[in-house]
Amino acid sequence: MTEQPATPQGATPGRRKILLGLIALVIVAAGGTAVWTTTCPCNRVPGLMLLGDVQEAPVTDWSFVNEIPLCQIQISAGVIPHAVNLNCMATPDGALFLSCSGCADKYWSSHVGPNERGRLRLNDRVYPVVLNRVQDEALLDQAWAARVKKLQTQGGGPYNPVPPPDAKRSASWWSFQLRSAVD
Repeated sequence: MTEQPATPQGATPGRRKILLGLIALVIVAAGGTAVWTTTCPCNRVPGLMLLGDVQEAPVTDWSFVNEIPLCQIQISAGVIPHAVNLNCMATPDGALFLSCSGCADKYWSSHVGPNERGRLRLNDRVYPVVLNRVQDEALLDQAWAARVKKLQTQGGGPYNPVPPPDAKRSASWWSFQLRSAVD
């Protein structure tokens, strides 16, 4: 009978391969998470932490968002942050809204409570914000009109066709009003 050469710390060659495989898996998972965190949300894939230059000055006029195709919002969804791409629009008076079609069935929206703190990323700038779901019909109509105008001005996209000027909002369309969380 031939004797196997000793391995460090009494590990068998099979256990050593398993250990090396687990280490490689952890490295790949950590690298994948790092890439995911820095590049997503992308299309319909949510992200984690929104990175960027954090803006410390309060914003009272959000009209500039009408020049930006999509906003990225990050909220807390349990123990980890959850970030998604959404339509954003400002009304003529500079109030900021996010919109969501079929929102009742989406994961992130069920985690938005009253005065929910979040982070909004626009062109690599991150703004601390407070979100509130809009329930008032008149305010929903204002947000819808701002959305229609923005899409007609910018043109639509694969998930946002350009609506006609007289488009009616669906009951499944939700809107959230945002305000700056910086005092």
